[in-house]
Amino acid sequence: MSRADQDASHRANVSEYCRQIERHLCQKNGGHLVRVVGPAFEEVRGWAEQGIPLKIALRGIDQCCDRAFAKGPRRRPIRVEFCAADVKEVFDDWRRAVGVGAAGDELEAEPAPRKGSLPAHVERVVGRLIALRGVDGATILPASVVDEAVETLDRLAAAAAGARGEAREALIEQLAALDRTVLGAAAASIDAARATALRREAESELAPFGQRMTPEARAAALESAYLRLVRDTLRLPRIAFD
Repeated sequence: MSRADQDASHRANVSEYCRQIERHLCQKNGGHLVRVVGPAFEEVRGWAEQGIPLKIALRGIDQCCDRAFAKGPRRRPIRVEFCAADVKEVFDDWRRAVGVGAAGDELEAEPAPRKGSLPAHVERVVGRLIALRGVDGATILPASVVDEAVETLDRLAAAAAGARGEAREALIEQLAALDRTVLGAAAASIDAARATALRREAESELAPFGQRMTPEARAAALESAYLRLVRDTLRLPRIAFD
């Protein structure tokens, strides 16, 4: 492909990315037309050129809109510039979870500080796991997996309230191990066609970052991206505390 063809393809991809953002913003604003032009277009083009996956950008917009709408009815629509900080926050979270840096190298940034209290986190996870069976489109985990996870979480919750120092860190490690177990069981429950589609989506998400990664780092990032998509698709709560 010639350089001119590459440039034309890049412009088309950016334009489609912007159209998807514009369409999503209109939907979030109840059909109110929100144009992605001028400074808003430059903002969104920056997201595309940073390699922010479209799905991650949409999640950031959802986060911004949900917070704004929770305060009550709005007289004016949510615009792109209102969502920029949330998009970048969700993107940073995604990069940490997947393990890639902004330039396509392995991520070297420190983990984000943990938010909220450990006991409250465990309580929320228990509630979401129990409710999971009644959610349309969610995975139907074997009852034994849910029961064992809830039993473990109840035990950890009892110890979490007064845990400090090494004891608290040990509880956090147990939460991470339980998260891997439950996510693995969920991944095993999906059919081959769905798994293939999610792996392709993971490949697409990592495309802007993979060229400068070692084969080992890229393989690890792909697996992390795939499991993250499994979690999102099956609406699993994140048990790990981070």
